[in-house]
Amino acid sequence: MYKSAKRLLILDADGTTIDAFAAIQQAFALHGLDIGDETSFQKRRHLLKYLGGLKEFPSIIKKNLRKNSRAKLVDSLTEVYRQEARLYGGIPELVRELIAAPDVMVGMVTRNITNEPLTTLRQLFVRHDIDIDALDFFVHIPLSEKKTSHFRALREQFDINPARAYICGDEHKDFKAAIGTGMHPFMVSYGFEDHDRLTTRFDIPNELISRTSGELCRRVRHALDFLPNQQAA
Repeated sequence: MYKSAKRLLILDADGTTIDAFAAIQQAFALHGLDIGDETSFQKRRHLLKYLGGLKEFPSIIKKNLRKNSRAKLVDSLTEVYRQEARLYGGIPELVRELIAAPDVMVGMVTRNITNEPLTTLRQLFVRHDIDIDALDFFVHIPLSEKKTSHFRALREQFDINPARAYICGDEHKDFKAAIGTGMHPFMVSYGFEDHDRLTTRFDIPNELISRTSGELCRRVRHALDFLPNQQAA
């Protein structure tokens, strides 16, 4: 039925592998803007991905964005991502293990809105000793397009059984896209949507949700029969 006996793992970028909150907090601070704590940030989860939607911003930030221009903010965010943004704890080690695993096809999808996002993320990952060219795929998905069709296209590209395919994401749309393509979702609640929102509003099973990046790393390694790695604390 399927030509490949390999497994597929699709990683989401911002909020799942990349500490987006710390990056956007720093970028906004460069413009004298305070986005608040991480809990408040998750309630305005589209802050990073949808800078065009001013309704997501507190009034003081709206005022300053009109004055200083969103383009300048994106410029600052780009520089923070390229020079200082970090991957979550344990993620670099996991990604390197996945790349080295001969029976796993691994790559990343992103909606990152920095300037030249693939160049931006290439620079971020190289600072973590990861060459994105070593991934099996790296796809930028426009905000206007749904992830479901891209997830399905990737699975079909490698001709992999949906039962052997996994998605790691931090938003309910990632869960919906995974289920819609027959893949298993590894969800996290430390990114753009918190645990309460994922479970209460969208009925995502608690059993599928990792509250920390270390927990996500352990879940992925266990599912893929990797040996325990104590680096993912």
